[in-house]
Amino acid sequence: MAQAYRAFERTILCIDDNVAILKYEKALLERSGYNVLTTTSAQQGLTLAMLSQIDAVVLDYQMPGMNGHNLAAAIRKCRPNMPIVMFSGCKIPEETYQLVDAVVPKTETIQRLLPTVARLCNRS
Repeated sequence: MAQAYRAFERTILCIDDNVAILKYEKALLERSGYNVLTTTSAQQGLTLAMLSQIDAVVLDYQMPGMNGHNLAAAIRKCRPNMPIVMFSGCKIPEETYQLVDAVVPKTETIQRLLPTVARLCNRS
């Protein structure tokens, strides 16, 4: 299945305070040919989003310090066309749906994360 979503030199930034989730995202995306940057810090993720050549961001909603909504808003301010996927295990407020390009529940990772990232990267 991963072959259907082969990436062509695309770099994805994954931001989540859960190291196990980051390892899973990284493995899933790298198997499909993406380059993957990861961080457990929202602030470091914002810095990477501003300074690195990335094609999309996958971020968690619930993180210490800065939640996913605030992080997505900060990324939008600096890079308005950056595709952002909110990847979360909790309920997302409606205003966050308006801010990001897609929301993928962590319970639907296998079915939806890779196709969503591929669609957004091909759009940009």
